[in-house]
Amino acid sequence: MTTDDEKSLNDWLPITSSRNAKWWYSAFHNVTAMVGAGVLGLPYAMGPGITVMVLSWVITLYTLWQMVEMHECVPGKRFDRYHELGQEAFGKTLGLWVVVPQQLTVEVGVNIVYMVTGGKSLKKAVDTLSPHGGPPIKTTYYIMMFAAVQFFLSHLPNFNSITGVSFLAAIIYSMIAWIASVRRGTQPDIKYTPKASTTTGQTFGFLSALGDVAFAFAGHNVVLEIQATIPSTPETPSKKPMWRGVVFAYIVVALCYFPVAMIGYWVFGNTVEDNVLISLERPPVIVAIANLFVVIHVIGSYQVFAMPVFDMVEYFLVVKMKFKPTKFLRFVSRTSYVALTMFLAITFPFFGGLLGFFGGFAFAPTTYFVSIFQFILIPCLPCIMWLAIKKPKKFGLSWFINWICIILGVLLMCLAPIGALRQIILQAKDYRFYS
Repeated sequence: MTTDDEKSLNDWLPITSSRNAKWWYSAFHNVTAMVGAGVLGLPYAMGPGITVMVLSWVITLYTLWQMVEMHECVPGKRFDRYHELGQEAFGKTLGLWVVVPQQLTVEVGVNIVYMVTGGKSLKKAVDTLSPHGGPPIKTTYYIMMFAAVQFFLSHLPNFNSITGVSFLAAIIYSMIAWIASVRRGTQPDIKYTPKASTTTGQTFGFLSALGDVAFAFAGHNVVLEIQATIPSTPETPSKKPMWRGVVFAYIVVALCYFPVAMIGYWVFGNTVEDNVLISLERPPVIVAIANLFVVIHVIGSYQVFAMPVFDMVEYFLVVKMKFKPTKFLRFVSRTSYVALTMFLAITFPFFGGLLGFFGGFAFAPTTYFVSIFQFILIPCLPCIMWLAIKKPKKFGLSWFINWICIILGVLLMCLAPIGALRQIILQAKDYRFYS
């Protein structure tokens, strides 16, 4: 491919089609990517305690800073996509095998969970406002309604088309979640002990909760793609406005996460649902509004995580399969992807279990570390890239911090999916497909 062909293709692909974003776009995109369905599961995941949440906040902010710094670590070159940075660190072929499978797992996993969240939140809003519990419409059809919106929005050109609305919705429903919880007050006979009565159940519940927390801090997977939308010059590299937006975003994340987690658990104890808004039943209008804002937010969040998938698929179809970059190709590929995530969401609508499973199995790898063939080699992705590219002094502070992140990430990946998989099995025991 010639330089002109490559430039023409980059102008057509969604990630690099626009480089006009300001620092506040970085803030909006990062909040949209981070504050998603995971925040609603944090009260349910308070088993590991607030310490794990604080630790996750600090570690992910540090590794996100690394990603921002490495976006232009080679003079005159921008790593606009996660796998491009992986190729710089690990080599052309190995870099793809390290990054792409995990990143796709993350982004497709998020989109499946958001399909489930959007459908269930829409159903909750309708049921809450209906005097007799709502019409007898299956969750399946609400998921299909949510998907219908995504079929339309998936054809927007790039990141900057919808995120502002999604950003505001995330803040609003997070505030409603904890304010409504405070108004309701603590429940009678409330207990803060583990929900399970057996040691085995408590252990698996703890492990699943670790995955829920990991899911809540899953925004790293699109950070390079977000930074790719910001202009860059030698005098004003993109990392400056990007980092400014990231810091703002992480303050917003803290203000959303910690009140929802602590107040939700304080009010409902171990009876809290894996989506705290389901535990709230009154005032009905406020609960319904909160659920509608959840729907609005995950509509935008779905697109933030789907856009890199569209970019990857369209690049593959044009470069490897030799299709022409046409609107029809884009229509078929994006519509097919939305249909796939809708089908999987309808088939496996287990919100809490999906959070823990994808949080541990996929988000921990790409946020803390990544695996090569999962069981052979498990290095830290942002951290190992930093070690490979920046080469900090061995046994120095930076070297130790990165290896601590690796160890924590490995533990999380090994432990969290075990508890989440058990939770999915328990929830699916009496489940009838498409009922």
